[in-house]
Amino acid sequence: MLRNAMSHLRKVRHSHESGLPAVAAPVRLALPPAFSADLGCDAVGVPARYGFRLLSHLPRTGCVFADTDLWWWIVPAGSDLDVDWPAQASYARGACVPAVEPKLIHQPDHSTPYTPPIPLFLMVCQVMGVAPSWAPSGGARAVSAP
Repeated sequence: MLRNAMSHLRKVRHSHESGLPAVAAPVRLALPPAFSADLGCDAVGVPARYGFRLLSHLPRTGCVFADTDLWWWIVPAGSDLDVDWPAQASYARGACVPAVEPKLIHQPDHSTPYTPPIPLFLMVCQVMGVAPSWAPSGGARAVSAP
C-alpha cells in the first residue's frame, strides 16, 4: 500500500521539476468509476509531510489524491459540520480542490471511496498538535432534548 502511494507521488514530483512555479486552479477530484459517491463527496487536504503517517495509522482509508504540496482524503459531504478542522488542513466542498495535477495514490479495497471523517479528524488533529474542537465556527449550539 505505501509502496504504491510512494511510486505515484514520485511521478507527481518528477512532473513538476521544470523549475516553473505551478499555479493551482480549482480541480474536481475524479473518483474511479468503480466507486459510487452516494453520500456526496468532499475532500480534506493536509500538508504532504503528514500523508504517509495518516495513511499508515488510519483503520480504514478511502481514496487519497496527492500533488506536491497536499494530500486529499475523500470524505462524505458535510464532514465539516460541527467540526473545526485544524487551520493547516483544507476542507473542500464538492472535492473541488486547489491542486496541480492531483493523482490518485491510494484506492481502497472496499467498495466505498470514503475515509471515515471522525477518525481522520482525530488523527489530523493529533499529527498537527491541535486539540480537537467539536464546536462549529459560529459558536456552540445547544440541542434540546425531546
